[in-house]
Amino acid sequence: MKTKAENYVSIEFLSRSSNEGFARMAAAGFAAQLDPTLEELGDIKTAVSEAVTNAIVHAYPDALGKIVMRMRIMENHVLELSVRDYGCGIADVEQARQPLYTTGGEERSGMGFTIMESFTDRLTVRSVVGRGTTVTMRKQISQRISTKK
Repeated sequence: MKTKAENYVSIEFLSRSSNEGFARMAAAGFAAQLDPTLEELGDIKTAVSEAVTNAIVHAYPDALGKIVMRMRIMENHVLELSVRDYGCGIADVEQARQPLYTTGGEERSGMGFTIMESFTDRLTVRSVVGRGTTVTMRKQISQRISTKK
């Protein structure tokens, strides 16, 4: 059963490293309507940063490409974030999700998926070699009790 989005936005940008900060702030701005705590906001920004950086570094290692980020507000204060690239894809998703595994050289930690998973409630990775990768993350945002009279 599909869950209907209460609100959504989709943005597209080039795989330039300078756009990683933009993606973080866009996600934080969109999530603000749920009134997240500072910790939740930090979690969202960190997860988005990792997903976008993975697309920039791994999907398009030798050229610029398109990244599409979609954000949705779902029922019960759930924020869904997906980052899609149309790059080289991942040959073995399970191996790529293992801590410390990287195809990015010595300067990469290989912790991107592990970080995304630890800062969100659910992480799904779908990839087709030669066609790209979609990373989808869900985060439950706590509902705070209003103290306004």
